[in-house]
Order: sequence, then structure tokens, then C-alpha cells
Amino acid sequence: MGGNGFLLAWRFVVLLQLISGVLGWGKEGHYATCKIAEELLTEDAKAVVKHLLPDYAGGDLASLCSWPDEIRFHYHWSAALHYVDTPDFKCNYEYCRDCHDSSGHKDMCVTGAIYNYTRQLEAVGDSYAITNYNLTEALLFLSHFVGDVHQPLHVGFTGDLGGNTVIVHWYRRKTNLHHVWDNMIIDSALKTFYQSDLSQMIQAIQRNITDGWSNDVPSWGDCASNKTVCPDPYASESIKLACKYAYRNATPGSTLTDGYFLSRLPIVEKRLAQAGVRLAAILNRVFASPKQTARE
Repeated sequence: MGGNGFLLAWRFVVLLQLISGVLGWGKEGHYATCKIAEELLTEDAKAVVKHLLPDYAGGDLASLCSWPDEIRFHYHWSAALHYVDTPDFKCNYEYCRDCHDSSGHKDMCVTGAIYNYTRQLEAVGDSYAITNYNLTEALLFLSHFVGDVHQPLHVGFTGDLGGNTVIVHWYRRKTNLHHVWDNMIIDSALKTFYQSDLSQMIQAIQRNITDGWSNDVPSWGDCASNKTVCPDPYASESIKLACKYAYRNATPGSTLTDGYFLSRLPIVEKRLAQAGVRLAAILNRVFASPKQTARE
């Protein structure tokens, strides 16, 4: 179970929510990613995930997948781990060049965090690791960051902070481009196509995983050279999608309506699907039983 640090941080978040109504952005997207992943876990992985989650989660990983957003103001060091900025207009990602925080500290970015928390979780069962790592937090951070790296503007340009300083209108509402991709495309889809029911949207994505994308899905969870985790290709995908879809026709001051929404929604839904499939693949590899690992 999670340690005292996790419980104190969670109580702090709940208190702030009661006071000010603060909610983590991207909550629906992270919930969808983790719910898709949960359905694809092996029995071994499900057992370990349930063991690591706090009792009040009821074994539901998705219910806590937005926790890393909600504690960023408490765990200040974690803010840089939600994204990786890339050079303006280059439309590519390189770990050694890009994975650092604003002070230049290496490995402080979303891909670096995915590597780090995967390594921590690989030590499940090691008494030394359990003493030195909070494995509950590691599970939640990893699950959240796999979702983040699939959001194209979490691998956006340095100059506009991943679209955060690109002010646009989403229909009649003034916002920024990053928020459009974090929240507003999903919110509009829920209202337009899914009767404001997130479970309907998740089920539609799951059907596409089984049918629409079935030829591609088996390769989504693969890692080169039999690695446990490989977030760098995911980041490369995201910046290419950011250039091709997120930034295109979304200059400062523009108004984004049906044309932008309907052409970008399939990209958002596919990225949620890929994130869920890949998160499940990572957790299945990390938590594979010794017997299963030997067979492979």
C-alpha cells in the first residue's frame, strides 16, 4: 500500500478541492487511458496493481490516474515531468537534447519519468526497493505519464510552452491551444456523440481497438530489443502529430469550430487508445510472474 506521503498528499488535494473546487485538467482523458489499460492487464498484473493501490480505490486504477496532476502544487518537483518541450518548428524529438527541465537538469521530462518509474516498479518484491520507493506513487505516476506523452502538445514547442501561450477561441470560449487538446476536444465529443457519458466514449474506443485498428494494435505495445518500456517513439509520434494537426490552422487569435474539432477528434481517440494499450503492455511486462517470464 502507499506510504504516509501519498495519503497526506491526497488529503491535501481533497481539502483544496473542497475549498476551491480545483480539479485536475485532463481528468477524462487520463481516466479513459487507464480504464482501457485495465481491461488489457494479465491476471498477474491485475493482482499487483490491486495490491499497490490504496484500499479506497477498490482496485480501480483509473479512479486515481489524475492524481499526479492534482498534487503538482504539493510535489513541485514533479511539474516538469508531465511534458517534454522540443525546438520550435523542428517537429522532432531527441531524448538527449530535449529531456531536461527549465533549469537544465537532465532526465526531468515525461519520457525520463516513464523510464524512472518503470525501473522502480520492476523492483516489486525487493524489500530494499519497497523501503526506498513509494511503489503506489510510482504506479500512479507511470500510468499518468504514459497518458501525457501521448497528448501531442505534451511534446510541443518550447517557445509556446506546448501551446499554452497560443490563445484561441474554442467556438465561443476563449482558451489556449494546449487546453483544447487536454480537455475541450474530449468534452465536445462527450456532449456531441456520447450523451455526456464517458463510459460510452471508452466503449467506442475499445471497439475500435478490437475492430477498426485491429491490424495495428498488436504492434503498439512492442518495444525494440525486448525492452520493458520505450517512451521515446511515443514522444516522436506526438510531436509529429502536434505539427500536422494541433498547431495547423490554430494560430493565435483564431477561432476553432467544427472543421478543426471533427478532423482532430479521431487523432485524440486513437492517442487515448494507444496510451491504454501501451500502458497495459508495460505493466504486463513489469509484473509478469517469474514462470511466465521464463516461458517468454
